[in-house]
Amino acid sequence: MAKLIIHTDQAPKSLAGYSQAVKTGGLVFVSGQGPFDPKTGEVVGATIQEQTGQCLRNIEAILHAAGSSLEKAVNATWILGEESDFAGMNEEWGKWFPKDPPARQGAKLGIHPKGMKISIAVVAEA
Repeated sequence: MAKLIIHTDQAPKSLAGYSQAVKTGGLVFVSGQGPFDPKTGEVVGATIQEQTGQCLRNIEAILHAAGSSLEKAVNATWILGEESDFAGMNEEWGKWFPKDPPARQGAKLGIHPKGMKISIAVVAEA
């Protein structure tokens, strides 16, 4: 089973040692995406809603480059900087996945690089 490394300039470059996504076995595995602007590398948004939206825009661009889409997402993992941001993240999440959302799990991130409040990784059908 071959694997295909996915890269697009429409999402932030990986910092080091990982691919934006890997396509193999009929699935696309998207690495955790922070709320970074693909062109500037800066965090987009001050609120958890804005940052969640930017993470999902980045994921959407990567999935598109792999020939997939958010509608084909089957699993997601999110990592929040603060537990108190859960409700706001969930509010924005519902806008992106209004029906048939993927399975998901979450955790708390102990550090806050560059003011990042959230990171999201996704697995989708290819």
